[in-house]
Amino acid sequence: MKPWKSEAKKKIIRYAALILLLGISLIFLKYWNNIDKTEIVSNSAQSFDRAVVTQIVTDNLQENGSRIGNQEVMVRFLNGKHKGEEVKAVSTNGSLYGATCYPGTKVVTLTGESGEVSITSVYSLDREWIIYAYLALFCVMLWMIGGKSGLKAVAGLIVTMLLILFFFMPAIYRGMSPILSAVIVCFITTIFTMLLLAGQSIKSLSAILGTVFGVIISGISAWGFGKVAMISGYNVANIDTLVGIQQITGISVGNLLFAGILISSLGGAMDIALSIASAIQEIHQANPKLSRRELYMSGMNVGRDMMGATANTLIIAFVGGSLSTLVINYAYDLPYLQMINSYSTGIEIMQGISGGMGIVLTLPLVSLISSVMLYGRKEKNEI
Repeated sequence: MKPWKSEAKKKIIRYAALILLLGISLIFLKYWNNIDKTEIVSNSAQSFDRAVVTQIVTDNLQENGSRIGNQEVMVRFLNGKHKGEEVKAVSTNGSLYGATCYPGTKVVTLTGESGEVSITSVYSLDREWIIYAYLALFCVMLWMIGGKSGLKAVAGLIVTMLLILFFFMPAIYRGMSPILSAVIVCFITTIFTMLLLAGQSIKSLSAILGTVFGVIISGISAWGFGKVAMISGYNVANIDTLVGIQQITGISVGNLLFAGILISSLGGAMDIALSIASAIQEIHQANPKLSRRELYMSGMNVGRDMMGATANTLIIAFVGGSLSTLVINYAYDLPYLQMINSYSTGIEIMQGISGGMGIVLTLPLVSLISSVMLYGRKEKNEI
């Protein structure tokens, strides 16, 4: 058989296997998401709909330019059972609910019905198109700057989000351990992303093994810190709501904190693992005469700078997520002993440091695996 025919046959088999795997995955996810959820709050008497403001009946604009009180507006429903109808609605002047309305403003309304009585209020601006446009802009930037690799990155991101939304969430609702569910998500995401970006190669295999190891280290580190500091998933801020959900649905609330740490540390571990594996492969191709030890030390030297930057980025991300809590603590001038021993501080430190430990220990493992496998392949080719 001619070489080009053999290569074409391999591509056909590869794409056929990929399509078959995709089909099986979609069938499984369809079944997996077929869940009869326990009703926690009855929403039968209220509905959320899209609407457009047609008229301002009473405005709340003051002479000094501020807004106090509520607006009364006329809105026309754009969907739902009242589509096309025009009703009066109240828009509250709040930070979390309501909106500043003008004629033509698209909003989301909340309508409560009791018998013949119907009350409509403006819940928020209709931000759906803005969110999707922002996501599209991000994907376009990845494509324009990263080219084919950027599109692969987008595909990896989509798969990760699909796994979290359509596998992880139903899994914990069905009673599966959140930690086990997170491990499965991390494992599948790592394999798919690395094979997509690096193909079937020593580089991808090294990055996969390093990423999985780093995520596991992060989880073990967080678990160990939680045991010693006596911090568990029952010490989070919204625990009362979560316990109520656990009693109704059976979701294992206590493990959610550590499952979240596994997922959040995945990105940093994948980043440094693939970067180090790629760097070692490039060094090996540029100078195939380097020994196994020299390859390993080259990977470590390249990775040390990246390790510091990546770990710093991860910790800063956790700090940024808790910035509102830090501002409150600072403004109230809370005593040091109170702040350092609070559960919120302990949880933030646990998340940041455990993720950083996973990244730090990913570096030597990926360097070792890549150097051993690349040097071993060179020796095999020389025989």
